[in-house]
Amino acid sequence: MPDRQPDRLAPGNGPDRRLAGTTRPAEERRGRGATANPGARYERAQTEAFDDGWDREEAPARLRTEVAREQARTILTRNSSPDIPFDRSINPYRGCEHGCVYCFARPNHAYVGLSPGLDFETRLFAKLNAAECLEAELSARGYRPRTIALGTATDPYQPIEREHRITRGVLKVLSRFRHPVGIVTKSNLVVRDVDILAEMAARNLVKVAISVTTLDPVLARGMEPRAPHPEKRLAAIRALSAAGIPVMAIMAPIIPSLNDHEIEALLARVREAGAGEANYVLLRLPLELDDLVSDWLGEHYPGRQRHVLSLVRQARGGKAYDAEWGRRMTGAGRYAELIAARFRLAKRRLGFTETRVTLDDSQFLAPSSQLALF
Repeated sequence: MPDRQPDRLAPGNGPDRRLAGTTRPAEERRGRGATANPGARYERAQTEAFDDGWDREEAPARLRTEVAREQARTILTRNSSPDIPFDRSINPYRGCEHGCVYCFARPNHAYVGLSPGLDFETRLFAKLNAAECLEAELSARGYRPRTIALGTATDPYQPIEREHRITRGVLKVLSRFRHPVGIVTKSNLVVRDVDILAEMAARNLVKVAISVTTLDPVLARGMEPRAPHPEKRLAAIRALSAAGIPVMAIMAPIIPSLNDHEIEALLARVREAGAGEANYVLLRLPLELDDLVSDWLGEHYPGRQRHVLSLVRQARGGKAYDAEWGRRMTGAGRYAELIAARFRLAKRRLGFTETRVTLDDSQFLAPSSQLALF
């Protein structure tokens, strides 16, 4: 596949835009990822903005981030999916201020009556009692430890974590219980907690996956506007590795015709920074995400919109999304096979390990064991 840069065409309507009536003015959503705010799919009433000629012309107000403080009843989420390496996870926040337009978790916002579009990145929920809930669940009679995945749906180190510090509280509980955890983030804020993480890593209780989607800061700013600069993520890999914390780099997602040309260069940079493992996810477009990404492409890359979506469908059996286990992360067909082969060959050439770091769940301190410490 030839090395190429994405064409940065001037914003325009582009073909096949499908979110008319919910798109917000560019001035209003500056610094946000989604272009629109379509209604939540479970709501009976839907709204559509239009100009009736009576409104006084005013400068649109910038969208502000709103954080609702939530008291969670439980914090561990269980799953039985055979194609992911964990059966329990923690998400300290609902919604994510990073604003990644491609985020597969966006449709989850419909479950709280909010839009998977701009609401997902501006109307957030912080689970203030996450650490207390976790301690109670780990202390439950009969609890059996297995690695917890931290940050599977929304980023545990998104900007509001600087204030709320919920993720740090969760890590303190896990460290005290000597419970293994795998962290997924695209933020260099994770380095703040290197004191806890290094101590856990010395006991083989933690690994961190850093998502680096692109090395191009212009593309990154457009599709993940409030996530840290790619160089800051590389610096985070470097700092964690230097502290003895095992790091995996994830190229997620690979977007056909936008960042797929970067595979080899990106893998070389994360390997140089100290990542020992690497993985990827091919762009997933479940539910509302199909329209949201299409609308975003129509505004930012109208000349690529149809081509990108065509390649996605080629890798998804002709659909926007194929939820079949074993295929949903990487796709199928010739394009998907080409991406898999390039990724595999680049990893081998750069010396990435093919063996996943396996964390130790035998050190878990049950409540009775912890009381004995006193």
